[in-house]
Amino acid sequence: MRLFFAAALLKSAREKEKVMEKQKTTGAEYEFYGKLPLKKAIPLGLQHVLAMFVGNLTPILVITGACGMGSGTEFADLQVVLLQNAMLIAGIVTLIQLFAIGPVGGKVPIIMGTSSGFIGVFNSVAASLGGGIMAYGAIMCASIIGGIFEGVLGFCLKPLRRFFPAVVTGTVVLSIGLSLIAVGVNSFGGGDKAKDFGSVENLLLGLIVMVVIIVLKHGTTGMTSVSSILIGIVVGYLVAALMGIFLPTTGVDAEGMEYTKAWVLNWDKVREASWFAVPQLMPVKLVFDWRAILPVMIMFIVTAVETVGDISGVMEGGMDREATDKELSGGVICDGLGSSLAAVFGVLPNTSFSQNVGLVTMTKVVNRFALSTGAVFLVLCGLFPKLAAIISIMPQSVLGGAAVMMFSSIVVSGIQLITKEPLTGRNITIVSVALGLGYGIGASAGILSKLPEAVQLIFGGSGIVPAAFMAIVLNILLPKEKKAES
Repeated sequence: MRLFFAAALLKSAREKEKVMEKQKTTGAEYEFYGKLPLKKAIPLGLQHVLAMFVGNLTPILVITGACGMGSGTEFADLQVVLLQNAMLIAGIVTLIQLFAIGPVGGKVPIIMGTSSGFIGVFNSVAASLGGGIMAYGAIMCASIIGGIFEGVLGFCLKPLRRFFPAVVTGTVVLSIGLSLIAVGVNSFGGGDKAKDFGSVENLLLGLIVMVVIIVLKHGTTGMTSVSSILIGIVVGYLVAALMGIFLPTTGVDAEGMEYTKAWVLNWDKVREASWFAVPQLMPVKLVFDWRAILPVMIMFIVTAVETVGDISGVMEGGMDREATDKELSGGVICDGLGSSLAAVFGVLPNTSFSQNVGLVTMTKVVNRFALSTGAVFLVLCGLFPKLAAIISIMPQSVLGGAAVMMFSSIVVSGIQLITKEPLTGRNITIVSVALGLGYGIGASAGILSKLPEAVQLIFGGSGIVPAAFMAIVLNILLPKEKKAES
């Protein structure tokens, strides 16, 4: 009798716990189409903007730097324009993803932004084309063509979906993260082109930013925890400003030439920027070059796979169900055509943001109106160049303190996707071979030096493309393991 009574109490406690858990996720904010008051929607939307704001601008800073168009160059003003456009486009494409225009947009709780996944390929293209504004123009032309190509893939996604299980999408995401870690570390040291690269000042500044982010992320809750990266960046600016007061801002190189240290803030650039400006259409002349188009088109296949993984993850984590074929197809189409639209404004490809997928999974907030308020905030930011100028003078070491963590989190996301399915011998082989070849080639691109230039451009550089290619091919060729009969 006592045993029966104890079991009844335990059952009652479990039911009560389920009810309380359900109450925590009951309300308009936890429903995609729920009606939410503006005063509640705005902070929930800004939460997403804070989570992706820095990541949305980081690729622009990295690639313009690789093309010799960064701060301190004759193209410094153009970089401000591109940063301004990046915020505008992220907001517009997010709204399209949330509300859809015909088949374009999945109507899923996804935030769109400038993709970090293309950094490795674009770095390789910029190097092969000799850098400069012509190289950036070739990247933009390739992005327009590649975006249209991904849009076509989106229309054909239903029959192709079986080729992209979690083990493939996870391997692709993991390889993207691994390829970006070196980029983050270079920024941490002040930028590998800086004459004071690896100096104590640069390393200390990057370390301070990283420590602040970690402490806020895991030592606090609510908005402070969610916006830890943005707060860490702000602290980095403040520390850099103080360093400029108490430490020498110039140095002398081996040839006796004086230079400004990489961590110094160029406030003149902010003062010269206007308060309001209409975003420029086609700020960079397009350059048609197959050496850029081929590897970028293949990268768009890779990012389509990543988007399928992001949408699947956000629907399972935020709405407790699998994504439909229509949602996946619309999401990928928006991914592709949104990237083409971005390139028209001189912005790098726009894709789904994995950081925000994690935020949705954690908070369960999927309300479309809440997310759209964040998108509108991004559009407004795109109309004020002074804000873009403030971002553009960010020291590379400050950026690196955040980038190392952001890029490493992509690695973790890839691992989580891979382990969604049992790690069978077949899956281990797919991951091992894809990462072994992909990451190995990315770390030692010289192995392809005897092959045709087209092969080097497609498979060299970052290692993302060979990893994705091997994962897809092995998933098709390797026989699936039969389940053991009980």
